Amino acid sequence: MADQPRALYPGTFDPPTLGHLDLIRRGVELFGPLLVAVANNNTKQPLFTAEERIAMIQDEVGDLPVTVEYFRGLVVDHACERGIEVILRGVRTVSDFEYEYQMAMTNRQLEPTIETAFVMPSEQYSYLSSRLIKEVYASGGELRRFLPGAVHDQLIQRLRRSEA
Repeated sequence: MADQPRALYPGTFDPPTLGHLDLIRRGVELFGPLLVAVANNNTKQPLFTAEERIAMIQDEVGDLPVTVEYFRGLVVDHACERGIEVILRGVRTVSDFEYEYQMAMTNRQLEPTIETAFVMPSEQYSYLSSRLIKEVYASGGELRRFLPGAVHDQLIQRLRRSEA
């Protein structure tokens, strides 16, 4: 296995969930060293800065051959710039698949040499999303089962500050 990542796992990761970490671990098992690319999605209002999200992921994957970095623009362009062969995407539901399929086909038109690999989450994370976690918090639910401990604590602090 080469030291250079062959696969890229892009996302907003706001916040990084146990589902994201599961996919990162499984991506490493499938492809070896993995590049996790933290995006700034213009259609979303992130709670955490890109730097904070990168630090949270790095703290959780320190034992894995993972590089975490920020990117701007098209995922496929970033993959090309970094010599990446595969874009890793998690697919939880049929609606996820429809959206991800459109993105994969668009990426293929933009750069035919890069493949997209769809990976289903482990069963215990098959419903989990960052958006859902924020909704659970807003309704008074407990979040510890969805997030790594340090991420949980940072999220609670951030959400409480935004409520004040």
